[in-house]
Amino acid sequence: MYRTITQRELRNESAAVLREVQAGQTIIVTRNGVPVAELRQIQPRRFVPRAVIAKTAARAPRIDADRFRADLDAVIDQSVDD
Repeated sequence: MYRTITQRELRNESAAVLREVQAGQTIIVTRNGVPVAELRQIQPRRFVPRAVIAKTAARAPRIDADRFRADLDAVIDQSVDD
């Protein structure tokens, strides 16, 4: 569940708002009635052992770097327009 607050409420009550977020509450911040931000608790990162990563990478398909780059260039326009 989430709670909605205004930008002013966030500014004036930031410590209380952050305590709520730390406790697991998701908060939507609005500006002039329009939602502009979502505050939620950061999930702790999971540690993945090096051996698991190595085993997974060993089973991954091999990629030809030149063909991969050519495929990307064929679908992505990297030009810069002023």
